[in-house]
Amino acid sequence: MSSIPAKKSLVSPGRKPMISREDIIAAALKLLGPSRSVSTLSLREVAREAGIAPNSFYRHFRDMDELAVALIDMAGESLRQIIGDARQRATLEVSVVQSCTDAFMEQLRADDRLLHILLREGTVGSDAFKRAVERQLSFFEEELGQDLIRLAALKGSGLCQPALTAKAITRLVFTMGATVLDLPRDKQDELAAQIVKMVRMIIAGTQTLAAIGAKKTD
Repeated sequence: MSSIPAKKSLVSPGRKPMISREDIIAAALKLLGPSRSVSTLSLREVAREAGIAPNSFYRHFRDMDELAVALIDMAGESLRQIIGDARQRATLEVSVVQSCTDAFMEQLRADDRLLHILLREGTVGSDAFKRAVERQLSFFEEELGQDLIRLAALKGSGLCQPALTAKAITRLVFTMGATVLDLPRDKQDELAAQIVKMVRMIIAGTQTLAAIGAKKTD
């Protein structure tokens, strides 16, 4: 009796028969770092890291731009959660500024690749990347604006144009944060201290403007 030959596997050696969207994102993250931008990744490179054929990539993403935007959105959501937790733990304005800056710097030093994406892609990425970063920054600004109003009410201090104040703080922190990536640890600490002082200066300025405006209306 002749034996029935075993069916040959249709999957190439080293390639996975099934892969998820999350697997592709994880593969892309492995290739990124402080000196590696999403915009420098190729589809074939990501597919190779994920262990799939390049054509399998298209089952989950239309192109590399869509993958990059997904990474940027993940980065924004992750950092907003971390910063939001830091803001909620602090009750005073001064401690909020310090705790949020500390949380931000901690993520940078932890080689958080998602944060690196958020900091870099707004300046070096494609138009799609920049729009995605801009969208995430607007989320940060909205949440920060709400917290600034809450803190001003607790303290009984004025606040001039909360939305614009939140935008000034957010843009400052992200612009300064992008320069931290390439600095040694001692310089990072120095820059972090500068960020805290600058944010406090913005808050003091907006309170002063509010006080001046209140006097004019009396």
